Amino acid sequence: MPEKIKNIFPRLRRSSFRSRFVLSEKDRAYIHGKGLDTLREHALHFITDRLAPENPKRDGKQTPFRGHPVFIAQHATATCCRGCLQKWHGMPKGSPLTEQQISYVTDVIMAWLEEQLRR
Repeated sequence: MPEKIKNIFPRLRRSSFRSRFVLSEKDRAYIHGKGLDTLREHALHFITDRLAPENPKRDGKQTPFRGHPVFIAQHATATCCRGCLQKWHGMPKGSPLTEQQISYVTDVIMAWLEEQLRR
């Protein structure tokens, strides 16, 4: 895991809001059924569609709090909206995310999901 990704998790764990998110048994079963490669595809799609545009639709409200393990991971990792990306990850609002930024966000989400599965 890249150092930048490792470094965000201690900060996220200190947040009472971020640290309350955990995978349910239903989420775990979904991941085991689909596999991590499919979850990565889902994460990439959600990030590209809902977060990457310069001005995302419904920014700040585009990520549901349930319904998919990636959504839970997005809230847990502060990758749920452009405001959180700016505050927690230093990605400014007002310009589209780059391919590198999209990759980073996806990697953060996947690292959190993998950590949850190990628990």
